[in-house]
Amino acid sequence: MNHSICIAPDQGQPPLTKAQKAFNNLIKQVEKKRAQLMAWEAAIPSFQQKYTRELAPLVEASAEIQVEMVHCLDRIIGQKGLSKAERRTVADLIVELAETLLAERDDEKLKALYNKYSHVDYDSQEAGELAYMKDLFEEMTGFDLGDDVDLRSPEDVIRRAQAQMEEKLAQEGHKPKRKKSAKQIAREEKQQAEAQQIRLSLREVYRKLASALHPDRETDPQERERKTALMQRVNQAYEKNNLLQLLELQLELEHIDQSHLNNLGEERLSHYNKVLKEQLHELDDEIIHVEGNFRMRFGIDPFVRLSPATLMRHLAHDIALTQRTIRETKKDLADLQDIKKAKAWLKKMRHDSRMDYFDDCPF
Repeated sequence: MNHSICIAPDQGQPPLTKAQKAFNNLIKQVEKKRAQLMAWEAAIPSFQQKYTRELAPLVEASAEIQVEMVHCLDRIIGQKGLSKAERRTVADLIVELAETLLAERDDEKLKALYNKYSHVDYDSQEAGELAYMKDLFEEMTGFDLGDDVDLRSPEDVIRRAQAQMEEKLAQEGHKPKRKKSAKQIAREEKQQAEAQQIRLSLREVYRKLASALHPDRETDPQERERKTALMQRVNQAYEKNNLLQLLELQLELEHIDQSHLNNLGEERLSHYNKVLKEQLHELDDEIIHVEGNFRMRFGIDPFVRLSPATLMRHLAHDIALTQRTIRETKKDLADLQDIKKAKAWLKKMRHDSRMDYFDDCPF
């Protein structure tokens, strides 16, 4: 059961103070972000199930047909009736398709065809590109990834960089610290005092809830079970410094009412507002983490606009697009069996390639 937290004085009462307005605003923001995080956590399992059941098999089927297309193009390149320009188009298509497929699979036959028509060794080219990316990354970040990092795995690179960062921070922590000025010492002491007051404010709410519940003292089995579940929620909220949930639990258990909220002192509100700001930052970080991991896991472009509400629509679009690609590639394979249709198809490919070039031009 959710109880809305809000300072709302009765008619005739003085207008809200700056701290009260800030409290209400922060509560709204935290509620909004909390709902957003819950929406992500609820939407991802459904997406994953449909992705695994429907899209993943289609992607694999599409890749297999693309492999078949590469071998088909290799067969027709030597056929009579093709001009020199058409053969060059076929060779370019083989290189382009093979390179795309090799980025996702290790296939020696595809590599051989890539090497044959590109006149470049795929493994040597890839090793050079990965070495360049590694050098660039190390130069930009100052990290040493080592020689055993898997540069094809973004997760492995990130793990190695994080380990380097943690090691660097640990080393800096052991360096002798410069003597602090009186102003710095005073500021830190003030921050520590404020942090202590914030912890005390949270602890006070927690202790009131814990002392009221005490499931171990309850003799009725059903009531003990209910209080145990509530106490678990209280402990989880306290561990996460989740002030909003602690206040909601107080309302739920009728330990506080609207009058209590309306009459919170300015000092207490100041402490609560600091806790809520921290909670808001943590929720933002958690949403970024959940969404970022989701995008990386399913290969979704970071620049594609996405929200929990649009996940399934995005997936349905990808399924339809992959199905269409499979149908079109099957038709293309059939057309390539006839030399006249093959020449018409190659003409279309050359035209589409020129259009792609003009689309990419910055003028």
